Amino acid sequence: MARNTGPVWRISRRLNFSILETGEELTKRPYIPGQHGSPTKKVKQSNYGLQKAEKQKIRHMYGLSEKQFFNTFNKASKMAGVKGTNLLILLESRLDNLVYRLGFATTRRAARQLVNHGHILVDGKKVDIPSYRCKPGQTIEVKESSRNMEAINNALEASVSTKDFVSVDKENKKGKFVRLPERNELNTEVNELLVIEYYNR
Repeated sequence: MARNTGPVWRISRRLNFSILETGEELTKRPYIPGQHGSPTKKVKQSNYGLQKAEKQKIRHMYGLSEKQFFNTFNKASKMAGVKGTNLLILLESRLDNLVYRLGFATTRRAARQLVNHGHILVDGKKVDIPSYRCKPGQTIEVKESSRNMEAINNALEASVSTKDFVSVDKENKKGKFVRLPERNELNTEVNELLVIEYYNR
């Protein structure tokens, strides 16, 4: 299955989960989309359905294709430590995600576009691969010729706070991946254990 480029709000309503992590998608109509959607209708799910839905939540939140997500899961499985936490750490270490966390873009999809179009430097070198895995200590910045982009300036103005595992210099549009994130710093609405059960079934 390819990466979904359709309406994010519709996917959020289908999963009953805010992919953008803002909750905006579920404010007006917190029920599944389509003619069978209803504010009062409850949908029963099997264990398999719950596991798959949890996998889809995380996959769509980070904007990965099915193949990319599965490959990331396999990498996390080979690492020492808690498998589910390793999965989330790998996803958070992606360059497009860190550009989003630093506030250079308002969504991960917008951050991916900035990376793809060559607007981002890592340790002074252009990197245009969104899935590039950053290491703690690396510097991420907007290249000089792109620092006046309206989209980036608007995103930085709208950004109220960043996560503790990154630091950002908004004036110079430069940030640093300080350390690997801890589980309690990440989205508490997802249950990565169900993803492990899904792939180990």
